[in-house]
Amino acid sequence: MRKLTHPELLERQKGRRQEPKLPLSILLNDIRSLYNVGSIFRTADGIGVEKIWICGITGFPPDPQISKTALGAEEEVPWEYRKEACSVLRELKAKGYQIVFLEQVAGSMPYQEYEPAPPVCLVVGNETMGVSGELLGLCDRTIEIDMAGLKNSLNVAVALGVVGFYLKDRLGKLAAQKGM
Repeated sequence: MRKLTHPELLERQKGRRQEPKLPLSILLNDIRSLYNVGSIFRTADGIGVEKIWICGITGFPPDPQISKTALGAEEEVPWEYRKEACSVLRELKAKGYQIVFLEQVAGSMPYQEYEPAPPVCLVVGNETMGVSGELLGLCDRTIEIDMAGLKNSLNVAVALGVVGFYLKDRLGKLAAQKGM
């Protein structure tokens, strides 16, 4: 066993850039930290999401704080800013997207029990307040990460990474079953 060199890693990733994007979008609802936004871009690139919807007070590229943590992913992942998250979610629902909130509400299920029905839009919210309550009526499912310690949640970018890679796995298996 040996560690891959940086040039080897870059070469390996060139081939992966040709893979089709997942039927998965992410909507950022009022994320305050530009570093979190940058981290989410980098994670979204690694997952292979088709688009990031940036809504409300969430900052967007170009911004040096986003670039610091995104490391160029903000130039690779398609994104669009819209002030109103409600209008984006209504449009996506009309296109057949299942709207899934990563949020702790009565009736949320553990993310590991969720079986996605593509296409999916995963919605994450503000670092302290979560997803805006006005959006709840537009969601089809709510999923959450079970926490064992004193704290009841993870950082929004970390939580998106946990659930995003789960969805990458599940959606990838669905595509393989359908021969996509």
